[in-house]
Amino acid sequence: MEYRRLGRTGMYVSEISYGNWITHGSQVEQTAAISCVRAALDEGITTFDTADVYAGTKAEVVLGKALKGVKRESYELFTKVYFPTGTGKNDRGLSRKHIMESVEASLKRLGTDHIDLYQAHRFDVETPLDETLRAFDDLIRQGKVNYIGFSEWDSSQISAALRYQKENNLDRFVSSQPQYSMLWRVIEKEVVPLCEREGIGQIVWSPMAQGVLTGKYLPGKKAPAGSRAHDKGGSGMISRWLREEVLTTVQKLKPIAESIDLTMGQMALAWALANKNVSSVIMGATKPSQVKDNVKASGVKLDAATMKAIDQALGSLPERDPSKNVSPNPRS
Repeated sequence: MEYRRLGRTGMYVSEISYGNWITHGSQVEQTAAISCVRAALDEGITTFDTADVYAGTKAEVVLGKALKGVKRESYELFTKVYFPTGTGKNDRGLSRKHIMESVEASLKRLGTDHIDLYQAHRFDVETPLDETLRAFDDLIRQGKVNYIGFSEWDSSQISAALRYQKENNLDRFVSSQPQYSMLWRVIEKEVVPLCEREGIGQIVWSPMAQGVLTGKYLPGKKAPAGSRAHDKGGSGMISRWLREEVLTTVQKLKPIAESIDLTMGQMALAWALANKNVSSVIMGATKPSQVKDNVKASGVKLDAATMKAIDQALGSLPERDPSKNVSPNPRS
């Protein structure tokens, strides 16, 4: 495993992070989930990403149990706040009230006294930005959070936050967590250039496009048993990648991966890591063998010929429009 600094900070993160968005507390039973976390630690992964909303708060609980007894200084723990974690009107968003209450709940569920990176899971259009930023800054002052970041903010939102933080001498954002893969490149036009200038590192999610870039979903074939598309019935976020056009085109990547002795999944991770603004890519797993396979992408450097071949194979398929919104901002 190789490691990179998170943006301009002094903290290092593993090139490949372990995330438990879909798996822990819902798709995978607890014993298997803990086995995956232990496999990640054995393979040199030190960065673990979760969120209070995952599996209705259960994902944080499982991750906390999996990391129990592990030397706290040996790993970096990331979580997020924004989406609803209850039925009340204040059980969501980025108000000071919700942030302060949510961080305490996350600390308890994770079994720790501090969070290395606390992230705004989305931008909150209903809460004044200064309220959110001052609450985050206070958490750092209180020692409950070491660094702060955001997920799926656009360039105008990022710029406004950085400007306010600078003008008011607040701790600045150090990370961005966007969707990014060979098929979804919307951050490249505006977010990445801005973050490079401002010393903000990308921690990207879905670098394998919900598993589609592993090549396991074949055109004209049913989704494999036990796969995300099979278990979810092809619904949700993965549905956009299950079109015949996408699956047929993705199969063109197989000979490219084979020519450099990588699996398609490993090549997808290495491709995302080729972006110099990327600090880490997040992978999930339902079994330890997947962890052991995916970490082999760390340290892989794709040459210019391979990168060109990938672009030629995918053609105009990758989504590049910055106006595309990955997820709505529900506040009901």
